Amino acid sequence: MKWIFVILLHYVIALVGGHYFTRMVLNLIPVESKSRGIERAGTIIGYLERALIISFIVLNEYSLIGFIVAAKSIARFEELKERSFAEYFIVGTLASTLFAVLVGLFLAYYLGEL
Repeated sequence: MKWIFVILLHYVIALVGGHYFTRMVLNLIPVESKSRGIERAGTIIGYLERALIISFIVLNEYSLIGFIVAAKSIARFEELKERSFAEYFIVGTLASTLFAVLVGLFLAYYLGEL
């Protein structure tokens, strides 16, 4: 029962903490124009992205993390032609991924997967 709590705690830390970490990093960047999409879609995508990354790390499927980055890039292909948006997108993706990977590695270590 203890390990279920630890797993859930790591997911909550990654989802919520990763959101604030990514937002903090993105606030360091002056953005000339932001793409306006569906309200809060980026937040939800970030939550799903971090949950998948942690799951892939625990399952020892590191290569699937690249699938997430590729899928996001394909979905935003046209918008990535604008340099300021591309840099904003890359910084946000890397910050979110970094946070999730670190939390995932801590969880994998705790579960004895590393």
